[in-house]
Amino acid sequence: MIIKNLEVGPIMANCYILGCEETKEAVVIDPGDDADQILMALAESGLTVKYIINTHGHFDHVGANKKMKSATGAPILIHEGDAPMLSRLSTDATMFGLSAENSPGPDQEISDGDIISFGNFKLKVLHTPGHSPGGVALYTEGCVFVGDTLFSGSIGRTDLPGGNYEKLISSVKNKLFTLAEDTKVYCGHGPATTIGREKAYNPFFR
Repeated sequence: MIIKNLEVGPIMANCYILGCEETKEAVVIDPGDDADQILMALAESGLTVKYIINTHGHFDHVGANKKMKSATGAPILIHEGDAPMLSRLSTDATMFGLSAENSPGPDQEISDGDIISFGNFKLKVLHTPGHSPGGVALYTEGCVFVGDTLFSGSIGRTDLPGGNYEKLISSVKNKLFTLAEDTKVYCGHGPATTIGREKAYNPFFR
């Protein structure tokens, strides 16, 4: 599987492009900003976007939804718990002194246990509320894309509207820490880690 990681926008969110080498089908996870950069990376690998997937609805992860959908025609997928956020990105970004373009509404709402297929690969949706009500992680092929639920040595913040510390801790313990310890964890910000490393060293779980 092709995995490309692009740091986008002023808050340096990780946008991931996952592609199938054989079919050239791809998904884009969390196009937070810099649509032109994302589109260029897709073109360099000859990939066609099947889905735009949002791990959650915060503006720094979905800010380029509109431009990406316009350029690719790909449907936007997000959990129903965060779908209402897409229409208020501009307002939310202003709270941080930044700007963002409101996103079109979702073409499909995803739920825990759903399977998203592209090329020869499948992503399993894991609902991981806590950072936001509709946060999800996406698991495939020994790796998991966790949005802002879990970071290397830390966890996502829970002080934003809809955040809940207890739910976040539960999501990590019951959805992510049940994965194999060598599962590579691709985070919404910062470097990748592994499930085993976070179980052993993350101060929130020691």
